[in-house]
Amino acid sequence: MGWRQNNPEQLQAELDGSTLIVAAYDQDKAVGMAWLIWVGGGGAIISNVLLIPEYQNQGIESELIIRILDFLCEKLKPGFGIQVDIRAWGNQESLYGGLGFQISTPERRGIPMHICLTDQIEITDKMFGQMGFAKE
Repeated sequence: MGWRQNNPEQLQAELDGSTLIVAAYDQDKAVGMAWLIWVGGGGAIISNVLLIPEYQNQGIESELIIRILDFLCEKLKPGFGIQVDIRAWGNQESLYGGLGFQISTPERRGIPMHICLTDQIEITDKMFGQMGFAKE
């Protein structure tokens, strides 16, 4: 997809710091995973929903997300709310919309921003558009 390769130690640290990790298996083979970053407050992030390409479009990605949302719903106390963010790539907007996620607008949520602190080259907007993800 054009992402830089993560250092295994850094990836392990991200997994270790996650609140919840859900995985999908075919027999003994891991075919997908997603993880939740949440510190118990009103905001949570479902990070990196990953699925081996040949297992896509089989409902596995939805099941991973549903399990994370169920976990968060179990943690809700009366009067509490948790806003869950997820990043949609490619055709994931309709998948996530079907699970209840809404497209954020600058008027509602501000403008998403990021910074990449690395000496490696990050994917650029131009490269992103060439991969067919840019909206026209």
